[in-house]
Amino acid sequence: MTKQEVRIITGLSVLALVLGLLVSRRLWFRFDLTKNHAYTIAEVSRKLYTEIPDQVRITYYLSDKLAAIHPVPGEIEDLLREYAAYSRGKIRFTRRDPTKTGLEQAVEQLGIQPQQIQTVERDQASVATVYTGIAIEYLDQVEVLPVVFSLETLEYDLTSRIRSLVRGRDREIGVLVGDAYRQWTRDYQYLNQSLVESGFRVQTITAGDEIPDTLPVLFVLGGTEDLDAWALYRIDRYIQGGGKVLFALESIFVDTQGNLNARVMMDKGVLSMVSWYGATVKPEMVLDRSALPLQYQTQSPSGAIQLRLVRYPHWIGILEENGNPQHPLTAQFRGVDLFWSSPLELNPPEQIRGESLFTSSPEAWLQTKDFVADPVGGSLLFEQEAADTKGVKLLGAALSGRFPSYFADLPKPVREGTAEELPDMPSEPGESRIIVIGDTDIASNFTRGEPRNFDFLIQAASWLGNDDDIISIRNRESLGGRLDKILHEEKRVLAMVFARIINVVLVPLGVVVVGICVAWRRRSRIRSLHNGI
Repeated sequence: MTKQEVRIITGLSVLALVLGLLVSRRLWFRFDLTKNHAYTIAEVSRKLYTEIPDQVRITYYLSDKLAAIHPVPGEIEDLLREYAAYSRGKIRFTRRDPTKTGLEQAVEQLGIQPQQIQTVERDQASVATVYTGIAIEYLDQVEVLPVVFSLETLEYDLTSRIRSLVRGRDREIGVLVGDAYRQWTRDYQYLNQSLVESGFRVQTITAGDEIPDTLPVLFVLGGTEDLDAWALYRIDRYIQGGGKVLFALESIFVDTQGNLNARVMMDKGVLSMVSWYGATVKPEMVLDRSALPLQYQTQSPSGAIQLRLVRYPHWIGILEENGNPQHPLTAQFRGVDLFWSSPLELNPPEQIRGESLFTSSPEAWLQTKDFVADPVGGSLLFEQEAADTKGVKLLGAALSGRFPSYFADLPKPVREGTAEELPDMPSEPGESRIIVIGDTDIASNFTRGEPRNFDFLIQAASWLGNDDDIISIRNRESLGGRLDKILHEEKRVLAMVFARIINVVLVPLGVVVVGICVAWRRRSRIRSLHNGI
């Protein structure tokens, strides 16, 4: 090979390397072996470009100092670059350090929140102000994720917000608190926070007030003994106009402010209306061995206060496997927690489709007569009907279709002291969706901020609003399940013993055996070498 040929080959190789580096910024591939493909955006996100007329700009405001000490910002940046790579130029991604670019004040005015972290440099501890937030811009509209430090719901947040910006309408949800003794700002704070963080604009509806026809989704939380015919007519008319509603209702009242006395609630009409639509909330209470822990105080004969922790069968931990995998809302079900819940019975009219969403475990049973909820004085009575009522109980259901009006053959309700007249029903019912859950506390602060309840409710809002395709991208990250799935005490003990034997005996013994084998083979090899010599 001549020197000229060497120079040509070398030059072409360098040129090919440079061109490869330039092209590599426009190519994207990744081998994602995680469960549910947690680090690969879903098809709906990859095809967002088909819905975007003009360019969307995503800016990741990230402090280099934070990126240098933690891996999560790098994973977030990879996800954002993947959006841009699949967008065919419709999404542009930029990363900026607010401190280096002098944009701290502008970024904070935008809504990106600074965070304080502790750093150690040269054995000196200090507190640094860092940023990790995302701004999504489309035309003259801006959506902001103030603090982003997890991939868990990031794709859902991005895709839902981009859609909202492109479609030019807010992701809105109405909430109607039906129980007179409850308030949205006091009893549903965690749900309100979760909805706002997920990009929903929450509109509270007072019982009996007009429900806007333009409202995409309505949550009706309780109201068995308080929602009158006037308020129910408003809800029924909203459904007749194609409105979508989640009903979280109870048929058994438990006095949580007293000694947990329980009684059947006097239905003022909402349970009858929901039954007319196709899902009956039965006047019973479900108990399950898949139970949550309850801590309470007792007093010993000597007067000492003792804390007790027990499995309380009235508080049910619905397991992942008890969701309906055929329904888009529960195809990747993470479970929910229910408190003093009532079972459902599906009885949809001919033109309505009724489907199960989730059930109890097979180890559940009912209280149908003597309702006992006190764990201190009534625990011996909890299982008095268990032998006759044991089995799977339906606790969440979905209905879809054109629902018959509950007030079709009834006169319009009137209110004393007002001359206001209710509007007529639509001439033809619109296509609608309804979710019925036999528990109001699934949405209340009783959940103690349990994320999986609010994840389910946010996904329910998306399904009701016909955003079926983005439901599956929320919480696709591989997460560890709960450690209390074994319901039988004997089986749980056997599993613990088996795990202890494996970890304490078999694994160390295996290491010792492998070590002995390696040492024996080494000695045999040395002997063979000596014998050969």
